[in-house]
Amino acid sequence: VQLQACGGGLVQSGGSLRLSCVSSARTFRTYAMGWFRQAPGKEREFVAASKGNGGTTYYADSVKGRFTISRDNAKNTVYLQMNNLKPEDTATYYCAADSRLITSSIRYDNQYDYWGQGTLVTVSS
Repeated sequence: VQLQACGGGLVQSGGSLRLSCVSSARTFRTYAMGWFRQAPGKEREFVAASKGNGGTTYYADSVKGRFTISRDNAKNTVYLQMNNLKPEDTATYYCAADSRLITSSIRYDNQYDYWGQGTLVTVSS
């Protein structure tokens, strides 16, 4: 399975961006999809995840109310709409696919089988 993420860029504080991640998986809807991020000098952290049907979503407390994860299974694509961006959101964002769908582990990066290449988001103050 290959994942291709895009949509990153430079935005001012308070602005918005939408990230997209296209999957090559034929059975895309059977995967949970997650977004993680890694800032320079920091560990990778969970941002958001969506179960296969898109109806069940999970968010890190730091982004809840500002970010929205969604998916279009017909297009094999997962999105991350990011609003009210803050300088601390600056990071490389990665999408990932998880075939095991273990809810208790969905926030952990070692749960995920496949990873995209990352897209850089920079938020200026």
